[in-house]
Amino acid sequence: MFKKHRVISLLPSCTEIVCALGEGDKLVGRSHECDYPPSVRRLPVCTEAKVNSAASSGEIDQQVKSLLENALSLYRVDVEKLKALKPDLILTQAQCEVCAVSLSDVERALGEWVGSKPQVISLSPQRLAQVWDDIRRVAEALGLEDNGKSVLKELKNRCVDVIEKACPAGHRPSVACIEWLDPLMAAGNWVPEMVELAGGLNLFGEPGKHSPWLNWEAVQEHDPEIIIVMPCGFDIARTLRELPAVVQRPDWAKLRAVRNGHVHIVDGNQYFNRPGPRLVDSLEILAEIIHPNLFPAKYEGKAWERLPAPKPEA
Repeated sequence: MFKKHRVISLLPSCTEIVCALGEGDKLVGRSHECDYPPSVRRLPVCTEAKVNSAASSGEIDQQVKSLLENALSLYRVDVEKLKALKPDLILTQAQCEVCAVSLSDVERALGEWVGSKPQVISLSPQRLAQVWDDIRRVAEALGLEDNGKSVLKELKNRCVDVIEKACPAGHRPSVACIEWLDPLMAAGNWVPEMVELAGGLNLFGEPGKHSPWLNWEAVQEHDPEIIIVMPCGFDIARTLRELPAVVQRPDWAKLRAVRNGHVHIVDGNQYFNRPGPRLVDSLEILAEIIHPNLFPAKYEGKAWERLPAPKPEA
């Protein structure tokens, strides 16, 4: 297969895959969301969002619904910049039109492309095994099959290490993973699977299925032992700014996880919502949150924080 030399990645996880394979120097363009590793920030930006990401969770939800109801894309692709960068490979996704530039966005951008068109690879993983397949596909497209095998071996070995350490745990705490705050949404796709691998009992969302809407009555009914808040696209600081609307609910303080100080805020933007190599970091984060007696807290303070339990009333 012809080895690709000019790659544009329109998805953060794709960018991270290319760099994990040792081919970061082949990247000539990126999406507005691609920011890891830090070296990619120097690359030309080929997309922009139509949604105001600085708005509140509820306002973002309304903007997204309005655009989708009018059959409009949530993103703009800079066609002229794509042409000027002359890629021979474009990496994008077909998993979620809300989360990132989609395959249909790219196809529209390439619709009037004159001359030799670049190869387009679209990724749409919903389970961990499919993430492994995607890493293999990107490695093959780059002519780096051996690199791909090496990267996958290391990632899978780290997963096995988590599973083996979590197995002896006698108790599997019930876990609620929250992917959006207003309206409330549970985490789906690969997250429920990772909770189980990390030794927890996942309460909401099914492995391999899109994230479901959630209501507070269900949260109260199941009364999770651990709550992990991981809004899509939000870092820890942004999530903490959004939390008051939730913690001020009269039923919030009654939840077992809240009373016991087992509410955790994680960096959903950098970890859990990017189906690439750092999903293994995400698995390790889950393990140290769910079973702190079995896993050292190497990510605490960087990738996740614990909310203090509310002070008892005088």
